[in-house]
Formats: sequence, structure tokens, C-alpha cells
Amino acid sequence: MHSRQAHCDIPAGLYEREHGRNGFFGPASHILHTHKPTGWTKWEGPLELTLLDLNKLEDSAPCPWKARRFMHNAQTQVHFWKFGVSMPELARNGDGDMILFFHKGEGDFYCDYGHMSYREGDYINIPRGTSWRLETQVRNEVLTIEATEDLFVLPERGILGHHAQFDLAVLDTPKIDEAFKAQYSEQESRVRAKRRG
Repeated sequence: MHSRQAHCDIPAGLYEREHGRNGFFGPASHILHTHKPTGWTKWEGPLELTLLDLNKLEDSAPCPWKARRFMHNAQTQVHFWKFGVSMPELARNGDGDMILFFHKGEGDFYCDYGHMSYREGDYINIPRGTSWRLETQVRNEVLTIEATEDLFVLPERGILGHHAQFDLAVLDTPKIDEAFKAQYSEQESRVRAKRRG
């Protein structure tokens, strides 16, 4: 059994392992296994691996700054954020750009640039200094990635062309639509800003 495309249409009962010599860059093989490649029970030696089960994390407050950080270095902060209600306040990150990846959930994203809906499988790239919030009526599980003191850019596409990785024509941007205009009011808004952590 096999899949024609990496990470897609993996046959039931099989698990994919990506084997590359340069991390996420360069050539890679995608190997299917009948057992989870991360299902090891014992590891010996200096190259000890770490398995993180983010399913065991408890829900946090509906504020991205309360999400559980599980990986970081000088350039990147990675959090997993679980919540089930709308954000009551705006958020603003002064430390760097953020990407939200929605493992589960759906709702509406409001920011300085307008409004757009999101759902499971979507990414949202939020530029540094942008005020934003999420409205939802369901439980969300969100991977948040922050480019600390930096910004996210698309990789060079080289000879693969304009449509490599994904087609830029399918990207959505927030719009000043009726849902956004319905937010207009003279009511005071609280912004939870983050700077230097």
C-alpha cells in the first residue's frame, strides 16, 4: 500500500514517517508503517528522543498568552492552546509575527485588517503589532508559532514555480465586511499586549 502524495490519503491502519537528511528541507522519503514510528517504549544512548502528547494538556483561558508553551528557542515560541469560548479581549503581540494552526475548531477571526472565518486545518498569519481576537462557539485546539523578534516569509520557490507548496491565489485575507462593521461601537475594548515575553 502507498499514497501518491505526502501526508495525504494515508491508508487506514498505517502511519507515515518522513525521513529526510536536512530536517524539513531537501529530499525526503515518506515511509508507511503498521505501527506508530513514535510508539517506542525505551531509548538508550545520547540521542534520547522526546515524545510530547499534547492531547493530555488541559484547556486554558481564551487568551493566547495563557496557552501552554512546549518548545522554544531564541527565534521561536511554540504553544498549544485549547479553549472553548470566545476571546473576551483583544490580543497584540509585540515580540514577533504569529501563525495559528487550527487542529480543531471553527469561528471568526477579527483584527485591525477586518474579518474572516476559520475552520479546522486553516492557518492564520498575524503580523507583529496587530490587534486581534477569535469568536467561537465550539472547542478549539490551536498550535501557535511565534517568530520571536522576526517575521514569517515564504520560502523561495525556485524552478518549481508560483504554485509550489500551495497556490497563493487560494489565500484569504481579512475583509472589512458586514460582520466586521457590526463590531463598531463606542464601548471600551481591553487589549492584552505581550512584549518581551
